[in-house]
Amino acid sequence: MGWPDSALQARVVDIRRRELPMQIELTSSEADTVRRRRHEWPYLTVREYTARTFTVPVAAPVLGYAYAAAQPFLYQAQRLARGRFYRLHNGGVESYYNGLLTGRRGAYHPLVDALGRPHGSWAPDTVYRPGQDLHLSLDTELQAYAERILAERRGYIVALEPATGEILCYVSAPTYDPAVIMAPSGGRARRALLLSPDMPLLNRPATMANPPGSVFKLVNAAVAMQLGAITANAAFPCDQSLINCVHHHPNARNLTQALKYSCNPYFYRVLQTVVEQVPDSVAQPADTCAVRHLNVVTWTRYVKSFGLDTLLGVDVARESPGFIPTAAYYDRRLGACNWTYRNIYSLSVGQGEINLTGLQTANVLATIANRGWYITPHFVRAVGASGVPLPKFREKHRTLVDSVHFAALIPGMVAALGHGGTADLANLADVGISVAGKTGTVQNDEGDDHATFAGFAPANKPKIVVAVYIENAGYGGLSAAPCAALIMEKYLRGKIAPKRKRWEGWLRCGNLAEQGH
Repeated sequence: MGWPDSALQARVVDIRRRELPMQIELTSSEADTVRRRRHEWPYLTVREYTARTFTVPVAAPVLGYAYAAAQPFLYQAQRLARGRFYRLHNGGVESYYNGLLTGRRGAYHPLVDALGRPHGSWAPDTVYRPGQDLHLSLDTELQAYAERILAERRGYIVALEPATGEILCYVSAPTYDPAVIMAPSGGRARRALLLSPDMPLLNRPATMANPPGSVFKLVNAAVAMQLGAITANAAFPCDQSLINCVHHHPNARNLTQALKYSCNPYFYRVLQTVVEQVPDSVAQPADTCAVRHLNVVTWTRYVKSFGLDTLLGVDVARESPGFIPTAAYYDRRLGACNWTYRNIYSLSVGQGEINLTGLQTANVLATIANRGWYITPHFVRAVGASGVPLPKFREKHRTLVDSVHFAALIPGMVAALGHGGTADLANLADVGISVAGKTGTVQNDEGDDHATFAGFAPANKPKIVVAVYIENAGYGGLSAAPCAALIMEKYLRGKIAPKRKRWEGWLRCGNLAEQGH
């Protein structure tokens, strides 16, 4: 919260003698001067109000705003057409924890007669409870560093600690100063934010759901192994007659190589095996439609156990559930038995109808890091003097996939950052950090493709998960992966190696290929 300050309300007269109201912020000493000399300036009035003071200009989507103090902004948003995207949608942790922050006033309700004699109470008495402090999990230094890297782009960075679900870094870019929303004299800056075509006021990691790209191959592989459709030693050729593969590589002899090369035809076959496999208990059926329908229903149930297609329950005011298509969805859209695997194969590479938010993508990687469970991501690590978050943010949620299948993903995720892998630019072996991750390139029909990367470090005992999404940045390995590597290195070492220091400036305006890396 902020400190009491003073504002000056004045009236000035133009050459036509028409009075125009003005409001000017004053320091305490300036306000005292106006009070002492009020006889000289009869049109000046000093009004005190409570304001919030931000010690650092970062994490605007997290901190949000106090509704009462943000009335000028909400009024502007109501008047502007684009304002409907923002009004009341970004109260941040303050809106979520408002009841705990404000506390409760105490009241005594005595019932007395005309002579003042007590006769009990006319209503239950209430005990005063002070508001409680919130202790955020955000790493302020890491947050400021991440915002500098991505400030001028469109996209997000989400970093969290997998063992606790605590969010360490949360960037929605373009970024802005959180103080602008409630500043008395910030009308012009707020209008620019509201009208900006880059829509900086959107809370991208929580509310914007997008196709995850090849990062989703990790989920499909884990589910396929759990359902017995493949094993970690399954081999499929890079048959580009099935689906295009932009990476030139040898045929993948196992899952580790497939993840290293991010082979699209391989994962086409992985999901096809899930969708078209015939259960052992069923003889070869004449109606393959029924089997296909049942298999997609099963696939959907296992995928949703990762916390997808639902609200995670993060402690922010607004969140999107994303979307996982179901068999019923395709029945409605294409007609029952009128769709085959060729209609839905794009799901195998994280494209098509599937949509995930940034928070969900980071949570999927936390689930892999934990070998099958996650704690709902959250910003508040402790409420008041308790030293712990709310009970819901201490509960483990388990997927339907066994831990052994998550362990089978790790070698391929580590190999992806080795020589010849799609994410070799995110390799931190030179500073003794083993990283596991997966790149993604999301197709975009309206411009350059979007770049994604999600991973964790150290690979054997993860302390940080990072998910990066940069709009119109091309291949994930050339922009999103290096960006995530910088975040991991900054958090784990506190500094960046000289060989990667120059990346900070490059990533603000392009990718490493454009800089001649």
